[in-house]
Amino acid sequence: MARRPLPRILTSGSDRIARSREIARTAADSATDVLHPLITITRGLRRLAATARAKWAATPKERRGPTLFLVAACVLVVALVPYGPLLALVGVMGAAAWKGRERPVVKTGPDEAELARLQGLYEALVPYFSVPDDPAPLFAHGGEWSSAFGDHTFDDDGRLTRLRIKYPAYFTDGEAASRARIEQLLHAKSGRGREYRFDWDEEGNQLVMTVLAPLPTAIAAQRFVTAPGETVLGFTDADTVQRTVPVVTAEGEEDAPAVVWRTGPRSTEPHLLVVGQPGSGVSSLLRSIALQALPHGDVLIVEGAGTGEYACLAGRAGVLAVECGLSGALASLEWAAQETERRLIAANRARQAGLPAPEDTKRPLWLLLDRPSVLTHLAAADDRTDPQTLLQVPLRHGRAAQVTVVVAEQFDSVDAVGEAVRSHTRARVVLGPASPAQTASVLGTEPHTTPTPDVPPGRGYARLGTAPVLRLQVPATPDPYDDAAPAAHRQAVTSLLPPRASALAPDPVPDQDLLSEPDTESTQQHAAVTAET
Repeated sequence: MARRPLPRILTSGSDRIARSREIARTAADSATDVLHPLITITRGLRRLAATARAKWAATPKERRGPTLFLVAACVLVVALVPYGPLLALVGVMGAAAWKGRERPVVKTGPDEAELARLQGLYEALVPYFSVPDDPAPLFAHGGEWSSAFGDHTFDDDGRLTRLRIKYPAYFTDGEAASRARIEQLLHAKSGRGREYRFDWDEEGNQLVMTVLAPLPTAIAAQRFVTAPGETVLGFTDADTVQRTVPVVTAEGEEDAPAVVWRTGPRSTEPHLLVVGQPGSGVSSLLRSIALQALPHGDVLIVEGAGTGEYACLAGRAGVLAVECGLSGALASLEWAAQETERRLIAANRARQAGLPAPEDTKRPLWLLLDRPSVLTHLAAADDRTDPQTLLQVPLRHGRAAQVTVVVAEQFDSVDAVGEAVRSHTRARVVLGPASPAQTASVLGTEPHTTPTPDVPPGRGYARLGTAPVLRLQVPATPDPYDDAAPAAHRQAVTSLLPPRASALAPDPVPDQDLLSEPDTESTQQHAAVTAET
Protein backbone atom coordinates (compact mmCIF):
# COMPACT_ATOMS: atom_id res chain seq x y z
CA MET A 1 0.00 0.00 0.00
CA ALA A 2 1.51 3.35 -1.03
CA ARG A 3 2.16 5.89 1.71
CA ARG A 4 0.37 9.15 1.51
CA PRO A 5 2.52 12.28 2.00
CA LEU A 6 2.13 14.11 5.28
CA PRO A 7 0.32 17.41 5.32
CA ARG A 8 2.56 20.40 4.77
CA ILE A 9 1.60 21.90 8.11
CA LEU A 10 3.01 18.83 9.89
CA THR A 11 6.31 18.77 7.97
CA SER A 12 7.05 22.45 8.49
CA GLY A 13 5.62 22.74 11.98
CA SER A 14 8.81 21.66 13.75
CA ASP A 15 10.84 24.34 11.95
CA ARG A 16 8.33 27.00 12.90
CA ILE A 17 8.35 25.87 16.53
CA ALA A 18 12.15 25.95 16.67
CA ARG A 19 12.20 29.38 15.06
CA SER A 20 9.61 30.63 17.53
CA ARG A 21 11.62 29.32 20.46
CA GLU A 22 14.75 31.06 19.16
CA ILE A 23 12.88 34.34 18.80
CA ALA A 24 11.42 34.02 22.30
CA ARG A 25 14.85 33.22 23.77
CA THR A 26 16.42 36.21 22.01
CA ALA A 27 13.66 38.51 23.24
CA ALA A 28 14.05 37.23 26.78
CA ASP A 29 17.82 37.82 26.69
CA SER A 30 17.32 41.34 25.35
CA ALA A 31 14.73 42.11 28.00
CA THR A 32 17.03 40.78 30.70
CA ASP A 33 19.86 43.03 29.49
CA VAL A 34 17.59 46.08 29.40
CA LEU A 35 15.94 45.40 32.75
CA HIS A 36 19.15 44.22 34.47
CA PRO A 37 19.51 47.38 36.65
CA LEU A 38 15.87 47.13 37.72
CA ILE A 39 16.27 43.44 38.51
CA THR A 40 19.40 44.15 40.54
CA ILE A 41 17.72 46.94 42.53
CA THR A 42 14.64 44.79 43.14
CA ARG A 43 16.79 41.92 44.38
CA GLY A 44 18.66 44.34 46.65
CA LEU A 45 15.47 45.81 48.07
CA ARG A 46 14.21 42.33 48.82
CA ARG A 47 17.47 41.48 50.61
CA LEU A 48 17.41 44.77 52.54
CA ALA A 49 13.83 44.10 53.60
CA ALA A 50 14.76 40.60 54.71
CA THR A 51 17.71 41.97 56.70
CA ALA A 52 15.53 44.63 58.34
CA ARG A 53 12.89 42.04 59.19
CA ALA A 54 15.53 39.77 60.73
CA LYS A 55 16.94 42.67 62.75
CA TRP A 56 13.46 43.58 63.99
CA ALA A 57 12.75 39.99 64.98
CA ALA A 58 16.04 39.79 66.89
CA THR A 59 15.34 43.03 68.79
CA PRO A 60 13.97 42.43 72.32
CA LYS A 61 10.41 43.56 72.93
CA GLU A 62 11.39 46.14 75.56
CA ARG A 63 13.68 47.84 73.03
CA ARG A 64 11.32 47.88 70.08
CA GLY A 65 9.52 51.06 71.21
CA PRO A 66 12.65 53.23 71.50
CA THR A 67 13.96 51.77 68.24
CA LEU A 68 10.74 52.61 66.43
CA PHE A 69 10.79 56.15 67.91
CA LEU A 70 14.40 56.63 66.74
CA VAL A 71 13.55 55.49 63.23
CA ALA A 72 10.56 57.83 63.07
CA ALA A 73 12.72 60.74 64.26
CA CYS A 74 15.27 60.02 61.55
CA VAL A 75 12.53 59.90 58.90
CA LEU A 76 11.15 63.25 60.13
CA VAL A 77 14.58 64.87 60.04
CA VAL A 78 15.20 63.61 56.50
CA ALA A 79 11.80 64.89 55.40
CA LEU A 80 12.50 68.38 56.76
CA VAL A 81 16.02 68.70 55.32
CA PRO A 82 16.15 70.33 51.84
CA TYR A 83 16.47 67.63 49.20
CA GLY A 84 16.38 65.11 52.04
CA PRO A 85 13.82 62.70 50.54
CA LEU A 86 15.66 62.75 47.20
CA LEU A 87 19.02 62.05 48.82
CA ALA A 88 17.47 59.31 50.96
CA LEU A 89 15.94 57.70 47.87
CA VAL A 90 19.28 57.82 46.05
CA GLY A 91 21.01 56.27 49.08
CA VAL A 92 18.45 53.49 49.37
CA MET A 93 18.72 52.72 45.63
CA GLY A 94 22.53 52.66 45.87
CA ALA A 95 22.42 50.33 48.86
CA ALA A 96 19.92 48.11 47.07
CA ALA A 97 22.09 48.01 43.94
CA TRP A 98 25.16 47.01 45.99
CA LYS A 99 23.21 44.45 47.98
CA GLY A 100 21.59 42.93 44.91
CA ARG A 101 24.73 42.58 42.76
CA GLU A 102 25.53 39.12 41.43
CA ARG A 103 28.32 37.44 43.32
CA PRO A 104 30.51 34.66 41.96
CA VAL A 105 29.49 31.23 43.06
CA VAL A 106 31.91 29.88 45.66
CA LYS A 107 32.73 26.22 45.36
CA THR A 108 32.00 24.61 48.71
CA GLY A 109 32.72 20.97 47.96
CA PRO A 110 34.05 18.51 45.41
CA ASP A 111 32.18 17.96 42.19
CA GLU A 112 31.11 14.60 40.80
CA ALA A 113 34.48 13.78 39.21
CA GLU A 114 36.34 14.65 42.40
CA LEU A 115 33.90 12.61 44.48
CA ALA A 116 34.49 9.64 42.21
CA ARG A 117 38.26 10.06 42.58
CA LEU A 118 38.01 10.19 46.38
CA GLN A 119 35.77 7.13 46.46
CA GLY A 120 38.12 5.20 44.17
CA LEU A 121 41.11 6.10 46.34
CA TYR A 122 39.18 5.00 49.42
CA GLU A 123 38.36 1.63 47.85
CA ALA A 124 42.00 1.15 46.85
CA LEU A 125 43.14 1.64 50.46
CA VAL A 126 40.68 -0.88 51.91
CA PRO A 127 42.98 -3.95 51.59
CA TYR A 128 45.79 -2.12 53.42
CA PHE A 129 43.82 -0.40 56.22
CA SER A 130 41.37 -3.17 57.19
CA VAL A 131 41.41 -6.60 58.82
CA PRO A 132 38.59 -9.17 58.98
CA ASP A 133 38.43 -9.09 62.80
CA ASP A 134 37.74 -5.35 63.02
CA PRO A 135 34.16 -4.92 64.40
CA ALA A 136 33.87 -1.33 63.17
CA PRO A 137 36.27 -0.94 60.24
CA LEU A 138 37.25 2.56 59.19
CA PHE A 139 37.93 1.26 55.69
CA ALA A 140 35.45 -1.17 54.17
CA HIS A 141 34.27 -1.94 50.65
CA GLY A 142 31.30 0.26 49.88
CA GLY A 143 32.00 2.48 52.87
CA GLU A 144 31.93 6.26 53.07
CA TRP A 145 35.17 8.05 52.25
CA SER A 146 34.28 11.13 54.33
CA SER A 147 34.92 9.22 57.57
CA ALA A 148 38.59 8.67 56.66
CA PHE A 149 39.52 11.59 54.39
CA GLY A 150 39.78 15.26 55.27
CA ASP A 151 41.43 18.50 54.11
CA HIS A 152 41.15 17.43 50.49
CA THR A 153 42.24 19.98 47.88
CA PHE A 154 42.16 19.66 44.09
CA ASP A 155 43.90 21.58 41.32
CA ASP A 156 42.33 22.90 38.14
CA ASP A 157 42.71 19.52 36.45
CA GLY A 158 40.76 17.75 39.18
CA ARG A 159 43.81 16.01 40.70
CA LEU A 160 44.51 15.90 44.40
CA THR A 161 47.05 18.37 45.77
CA ARG A 162 46.50 17.75 49.48
CA LEU A 163 44.76 15.02 51.45
CA ARG A 164 44.63 14.05 55.11
CA ILE A 165 44.03 10.34 55.73
CA LYS A 166 42.99 8.85 59.05
CA TYR A 167 43.99 5.19 59.35
CA PRO A 168 43.35 2.51 62.02
CA ALA A 169 45.65 2.27 65.03
CA TYR A 170 46.60 -1.32 64.25
CA PHE A 171 48.27 -0.36 60.94
CA THR A 172 52.02 -0.98 61.12
CA ASP A 173 53.09 2.58 60.39
CA GLY A 174 56.40 1.99 62.17
CA GLU A 175 57.62 -0.32 59.41
CA ALA A 176 59.24 1.26 56.39
CA ALA A 177 57.87 -1.39 54.02
CA SER A 178 54.26 -0.74 55.10
CA ARG A 179 54.64 3.01 54.67
CA ALA A 180 56.29 2.52 51.26
CA ARG A 181 53.31 0.47 50.00
CA ILE A 182 50.84 3.18 51.00
CA GLU A 183 52.98 5.95 49.50
CA GLN A 184 53.38 4.05 46.25
CA LEU A 185 49.62 3.47 46.02
CA LEU A 186 48.77 7.11 46.71
CA HIS A 187 51.36 8.22 44.19
CA ALA A 188 49.89 6.00 41.48
CA LYS A 189 46.23 6.84 42.18
CA SER A 190 46.73 10.59 42.62
CA GLY A 191 48.65 11.15 39.39
CA ARG A 192 52.20 10.44 38.29
CA GLY A 193 54.71 13.01 37.13
CA ARG A 194 54.47 15.07 40.32
CA GLU A 195 56.45 15.03 43.55
CA TYR A 196 54.57 14.15 46.73
CA ARG A 197 55.51 14.59 50.36
CA PHE A 198 54.12 12.22 52.98
CA ASP A 199 54.02 13.31 56.64
CA TRP A 200 53.19 10.42 58.99
CA ASP A 201 51.73 11.29 62.38
CA GLU A 202 52.18 8.01 64.21
CA GLU A 203 50.71 9.35 67.45
CA GLY A 204 47.51 10.60 65.85
CA ASN A 205 47.27 7.82 63.22
CA GLN A 206 47.10 10.30 60.38
CA LEU A 207 48.90 10.73 57.07
CA VAL A 208 49.08 14.02 55.17
CA MET A 209 49.87 13.86 51.45
CA THR A 210 50.96 17.11 49.81
CA VAL A 211 51.95 17.85 46.21
CA LEU A 212 55.18 19.87 46.14
CA ALA A 213 55.78 22.68 43.70
CA PRO A 214 58.88 22.33 41.50
CA LEU A 215 62.01 24.02 42.81
CA PRO A 216 63.23 27.08 40.87
CA THR A 217 65.89 26.36 38.26
CA ALA A 218 66.49 29.95 37.15
CA ILE A 219 68.88 30.87 39.99
CA ALA A 220 72.35 31.16 38.48
CA ALA A 221 75.74 31.27 40.16
CA GLN A 222 76.36 34.53 42.04
CA ARG A 223 77.88 35.97 45.19
CA PHE A 224 75.65 34.73 47.97
CA VAL A 225 75.37 36.63 51.24
CA THR A 226 77.05 34.17 53.61
CA ALA A 227 79.63 34.30 56.37
CA PRO A 228 83.13 32.83 55.95
CA GLY A 229 82.93 29.07 56.27
CA GLU A 230 79.38 28.88 54.88
CA THR A 231 78.61 27.43 51.45
CA VAL A 232 75.27 27.45 49.67
CA LEU A 233 74.73 23.99 48.22
CA GLY A 234 71.41 24.91 46.64
CA PHE A 235 67.84 25.86 47.35
CA THR A 236 64.94 23.94 48.86
CA ASP A 237 61.36 24.33 50.14
CA ALA A 238 60.53 27.35 52.27
CA ASP A 239 58.89 25.34 55.06
CA THR A 240 61.88 23.02 55.63
CA VAL A 241 64.63 25.54 56.46
CA GLN A 242 64.72 28.67 58.59
CA ARG A 243 67.19 30.68 56.54
CA THR A 244 66.87 32.55 53.28
CA VAL A 245 69.47 34.35 51.20
CA PRO A 246 68.87 37.19 48.74
CA VAL A 247 69.32 36.08 45.13
CA VAL A 248 69.04 37.77 41.76
CA THR A 249 66.94 36.12 39.07
CA ALA A 250 65.60 37.19 35.71
CA GLU A 251 62.46 38.53 37.45
CA GLY A 252 64.44 40.58 39.98
CA GLU A 253 65.66 40.19 43.54
CA GLU A 254 64.02 37.79 45.98
CA ASP A 255 64.75 35.79 49.13
CA ALA A 256 65.21 32.07 48.47
CA PRO A 257 65.38 29.31 51.11
CA ALA A 258 68.91 27.93 50.95
CA VAL A 259 70.68 24.77 52.11
CA VAL A 260 73.76 26.19 53.83
CA TRP A 261 76.70 23.89 54.59
CA ARG A 262 79.04 25.06 57.34
CA THR A 263 82.70 24.05 57.42
CA GLY A 264 85.61 24.91 59.70
CA PRO A 265 86.82 23.96 63.18
CA ARG A 266 83.33 24.05 64.72
CA SER A 267 81.56 22.17 61.96
CA THR A 268 80.07 18.75 62.64
CA GLU A 269 80.01 17.92 58.90
CA PRO A 270 83.41 19.18 57.64
CA HIS A 271 83.51 17.04 54.46
CA LEU A 272 81.03 16.37 51.64
CA LEU A 273 80.19 13.40 49.42
CA VAL A 274 78.22 13.97 46.20
CA VAL A 275 76.76 11.05 44.24
CA GLY A 276 74.77 11.35 41.04
CA GLN A 277 74.04 10.09 37.58
CA PRO A 278 75.87 11.29 34.44
CA GLY A 279 74.54 14.70 33.46
CA SER A 280 72.80 15.23 36.81
CA GLY A 281 74.76 18.38 37.72
CA VAL A 282 77.54 16.98 39.92
CA SER A 283 80.21 19.03 38.13
CA SER A 284 78.01 22.13 38.42
CA LEU A 285 77.83 21.67 42.18
CA LEU A 286 81.62 21.34 42.45
CA ARG A 287 82.11 24.44 40.30
CA SER A 288 79.66 26.32 42.50
CA ILE A 289 81.53 25.25 45.64
CA ALA A 290 84.86 26.26 44.09
CA LEU A 291 83.59 29.72 43.11
CA GLN A 292 82.27 30.30 46.64
CA ALA A 293 85.51 29.05 48.26
CA LEU A 294 88.00 31.06 46.19
CA PRO A 295 87.36 34.50 47.78
CA HIS A 296 88.38 33.13 51.20
CA GLY A 297 90.67 30.17 50.51
CA ASP A 298 92.70 28.02 48.11
CA VAL A 299 91.32 25.24 45.92
CA LEU A 300 92.98 22.09 44.61
CA ILE A 301 90.97 20.19 41.98
CA VAL A 302 91.53 16.57 40.93
CA GLU A 303 89.44 15.43 37.96
CA GLY A 304 89.57 11.70 37.42
CA ALA A 305 87.41 11.56 34.29
CA GLY A 306 89.61 14.04 32.42
CA THR A 307 86.75 15.67 30.53
CA GLY A 308 87.94 19.23 31.13
CA GLU A 309 84.94 20.31 33.20
CA TYR A 310 87.17 22.55 35.34
CA ALA A 311 89.44 24.00 32.65
CA CYS A 312 87.98 27.44 33.31
CA LEU A 313 89.57 27.39 36.79
CA ALA A 314 93.06 26.44 35.66
CA GLY A 315 95.62 29.16 36.26
CA ARG A 316 93.25 31.32 38.29
CA ALA A 317 94.28 33.12 41.45
CA GLY A 318 93.71 30.84 44.43
CA VAL A 319 93.52 27.66 42.33
CA LEU A 320 96.61 25.65 43.27
CA ALA A 321 96.21 23.10 40.48
CA VAL A 322 93.70 21.33 38.27
CA GLU A 323 95.02 17.77 37.93
CA CYS A 324 93.70 15.25 35.40
CA GLY A 325 96.54 12.71 35.29
CA LEU A 326 97.47 10.06 37.81
CA SER A 327 100.99 11.35 38.51
CA GLY A 328 99.83 14.91 39.08
CA ALA A 329 96.95 13.79 41.27
CA LEU A 330 99.23 11.66 43.47
CA ALA A 331 101.75 14.49 43.83
CA SER A 332 99.06 17.04 44.67
CA LEU A 333 97.27 14.82 47.20
CA GLU A 334 100.58 13.87 48.83
CA TRP A 335 101.35 17.55 49.21
CA ALA A 336 97.85 18.13 50.65
CA ALA A 337 98.47 15.44 53.29
CA GLN A 338 101.82 16.98 54.22
CA GLU A 339 100.27 20.44 54.32
CA THR A 340 97.59 19.18 56.70
CA GLU A 341 100.25 17.75 59.02
CA ARG A 342 102.27 20.97 58.82
CA ARG A 343 99.25 23.06 59.79
CA LEU A 344 98.50 20.80 62.74
CA ILE A 345 102.09 20.99 64.00
CA ALA A 346 102.29 24.76 63.56
CA ALA A 347 98.97 25.34 65.33
CA ASN A 348 99.95 22.98 68.16
CA ARG A 349 103.28 24.77 68.72
CA ALA A 350 101.54 28.14 68.75
CA ARG A 351 99.04 26.96 71.36
CA GLN A 352 101.80 25.53 73.55
CA ALA A 353 103.60 28.87 73.39
CA GLY A 354 100.42 30.76 74.22
CA LEU A 355 100.32 32.45 70.82
CA PRO A 356 97.58 32.62 68.19
CA ALA A 357 97.74 30.23 65.29
CA PRO A 358 99.86 31.40 62.33
CA GLU A 359 98.01 33.10 59.53
CA ASP A 360 99.09 30.52 56.96
CA THR A 361 97.20 27.85 58.92
CA LYS A 362 93.94 29.82 59.01
CA ARG A 363 93.38 30.15 55.26
CA PRO A 364 90.95 27.39 54.20
CA LEU A 365 92.19 24.75 51.81
CA TRP A 366 89.63 22.94 49.64
CA LEU A 367 90.29 19.58 47.98
CA LEU A 368 87.74 18.87 45.25
CA LEU A 369 87.87 15.38 43.74
CA ASP A 370 85.61 14.47 40.83
CA ARG A 371 85.40 10.71 40.15
CA PRO A 372 88.49 9.51 42.05
CA SER A 373 87.48 5.90 41.31
CA VAL A 374 88.91 6.30 37.79
CA LEU A 375 92.30 7.20 39.24
CA THR A 376 91.98 4.29 41.70
CA HIS A 377 91.54 1.91 38.78
CA LEU A 378 94.57 3.38 36.96
CA ALA A 379 96.69 3.18 40.10
CA ALA A 380 95.77 -0.46 40.62
CA ALA A 381 96.68 -1.24 36.99
CA ASP A 382 100.11 0.44 37.37
CA ASP A 383 100.67 -0.97 40.87
CA ARG A 384 100.86 2.54 42.37
CA THR A 385 99.39 4.15 45.45
CA ASP A 386 95.63 4.58 45.54
CA PRO A 387 94.88 8.34 45.55
CA GLN A 388 92.06 7.80 48.05
CA THR A 389 94.49 6.51 50.67
CA LEU A 390 96.20 9.90 50.59
CA LEU A 391 92.93 11.47 51.74
CA GLN A 392 92.99 9.81 55.15
CA VAL A 393 95.00 12.58 56.81
CA PRO A 394 92.96 15.50 55.33
CA LEU A 395 89.71 13.70 56.12
CA ARG A 396 90.67 12.80 59.68
CA HIS A 397 92.37 16.04 60.69
CA GLY A 398 90.98 18.47 58.13
CA ARG A 399 88.53 20.14 60.47
CA ALA A 400 91.27 21.30 62.85
CA ALA A 401 93.60 22.25 59.98
CA GLN A 402 91.01 24.20 57.95
CA VAL A 403 91.10 21.59 55.16
CA THR A 404 87.81 20.58 53.51
CA VAL A 405 87.43 17.57 51.23
CA VAL A 406 84.63 17.25 48.65
CA VAL A 407 84.36 13.94 46.78
CA ALA A 408 82.01 13.45 43.82
CA GLU A 409 81.24 10.04 42.32
CA GLN A 410 78.66 8.37 40.11
CA PHE A 411 76.25 5.66 41.18
CA ASP A 412 77.85 3.02 39.00
CA SER A 413 81.21 3.55 40.74
CA VAL A 414 80.09 4.39 44.26
CA ASP A 415 81.28 0.98 45.49
CA ALA A 416 84.85 2.03 44.68
CA VAL A 417 84.72 4.89 47.20
CA GLY A 418 87.11 4.13 50.05
CA GLU A 419 86.07 3.46 53.62
CA ALA A 420 87.83 6.61 54.84
CA VAL A 421 85.74 8.76 52.52
CA ARG A 422 82.51 7.03 53.56
CA SER A 423 83.16 7.35 57.29
CA HIS A 424 84.31 11.00 57.32
CA THR A 425 81.87 12.59 54.84
CA ARG A 426 78.84 13.26 57.02
CA ALA A 427 77.34 15.79 54.59
CA ARG A 428 75.79 13.98 51.64
CA VAL A 429 74.15 15.05 48.36
CA VAL A 430 72.35 12.88 45.79
CA LEU A 431 71.65 14.38 42.35
CA GLY A 432 69.66 13.13 39.41
CA PRO A 433 67.00 10.40 39.12
CA ALA A 434 67.54 7.69 41.72
CA SER A 435 65.41 5.03 43.35
CA PRO A 436 64.53 5.31 47.05
CA ALA A 437 66.95 2.46 47.79
CA GLN A 438 69.83 4.24 46.03
CA THR A 439 69.05 7.48 47.81
CA ALA A 440 68.88 5.72 51.18
CA SER A 441 72.21 3.98 50.56
CA VAL A 442 73.94 7.37 50.27
CA LEU A 443 71.94 9.55 52.67
CA GLY A 444 71.30 6.87 55.30
CA THR A 445 67.51 7.21 55.11
CA GLU A 446 64.83 7.54 52.49
CA PRO A 447 63.42 10.98 51.67
CA HIS A 448 59.87 11.90 52.62
CA THR A 449 59.04 12.68 49.00
CA THR A 450 58.57 10.62 45.86
CA PRO A 451 61.09 11.62 43.19
CA THR A 452 59.92 12.07 39.61
CA PRO A 453 61.60 10.09 36.81
CA ASP A 454 62.51 13.24 34.85
CA VAL A 455 64.34 15.92 36.81
CA PRO A 456 66.33 18.95 35.63
CA PRO A 457 70.12 19.05 36.08
CA GLY A 458 71.15 19.91 39.62
CA ARG A 459 67.99 18.46 41.17
CA GLY A 460 68.29 16.02 44.08
CA TYR A 461 68.44 15.65 47.86
CA ALA A 462 70.80 16.80 50.59
CA ARG A 463 71.36 15.69 54.17
CA LEU A 464 73.75 17.37 56.58
CA GLY A 465 74.72 14.86 59.26
CA THR A 466 71.65 13.53 61.04
CA ALA A 467 69.36 16.35 59.88
CA PRO A 468 66.24 15.59 57.81
CA VAL A 469 66.56 14.97 54.10
CA LEU A 470 65.93 18.13 52.08
CA ARG A 471 65.05 18.65 48.46
CA LEU A 472 67.85 20.43 46.63
CA GLN A 473 68.26 22.45 43.45
CA VAL A 474 71.86 23.39 42.71
CA PRO A 475 72.50 26.90 41.33
CA ALA A 476 73.03 26.84 37.58
CA THR A 477 76.84 26.82 37.27
CA PRO A 478 77.66 25.47 33.79
CA ASP A 479 81.05 25.30 32.17
CA PRO A 480 81.57 28.75 30.60
CA TYR A 481 83.28 27.03 27.65
CA ASP A 482 80.19 24.90 26.92
CA ASP A 483 78.32 26.47 24.02
CA ALA A 484 75.23 24.35 24.72
CA ALA A 485 74.65 26.07 28.08
CA PRO A 486 72.52 29.25 28.27
CA ALA A 487 74.53 32.37 27.58
CA ALA A 488 73.25 34.17 30.69
CA HIS A 489 74.37 31.34 32.98
CA ARG A 490 77.78 31.10 31.31
CA GLN A 491 78.23 34.86 31.67
CA ALA A 492 77.34 34.62 35.36
CA VAL A 493 80.06 32.01 35.91
CA THR A 494 82.61 34.02 33.94
CA SER A 495 81.97 37.11 36.05
CA LEU A 496 82.75 35.13 39.22
CA LEU A 497 86.06 33.68 38.03
CA PRO A 498 89.11 35.23 39.71
CA PRO A 499 91.78 36.79 37.50
CA ARG A 500 94.50 34.76 35.94
CA ALA A 501 97.52 34.09 38.14
CA SER A 502 99.78 35.23 35.29
CA ALA A 503 98.29 38.72 35.59
CA LEU A 504 99.45 38.89 39.21
CA ALA A 505 102.92 37.35 38.88
CA PRO A 506 105.20 36.42 35.97
CA ASP A 507 105.09 32.81 34.80
CA PRO A 508 108.07 30.72 35.95
CA VAL A 509 110.46 29.69 33.18
CA PRO A 510 110.48 25.87 32.95
CA ASP A 511 113.78 24.06 33.01
CA GLN A 512 114.82 22.51 29.71
CA ASP A 513 115.86 19.32 31.48
CA LEU A 514 112.40 18.92 32.91
CA LEU A 515 110.84 19.38 29.48
CA SER A 516 112.84 16.47 28.16
CA GLU A 517 111.46 14.01 30.76
CA PRO A 518 108.87 11.42 29.59
CA ASP A 519 106.16 12.53 32.05
CA THR A 520 106.48 16.21 31.15
CA GLU A 521 102.87 17.26 31.85
CA SER A 522 102.66 15.78 35.34
CA THR A 523 106.11 17.10 36.27
CA GLN A 524 105.21 20.62 35.19
CA GLN A 525 101.92 20.53 37.11
CA HIS A 526 103.67 19.27 40.25
CA ALA A 527 106.32 21.99 39.90
CA ALA A 528 103.62 24.64 39.52
CA VAL A 529 101.89 23.41 42.70
CA THR A 530 105.16 23.45 44.63
CA ALA A 531 106.08 26.91 43.34
CA GLU A 532 102.72 28.45 44.23
CA THR A 533 102.51 26.86 47.70
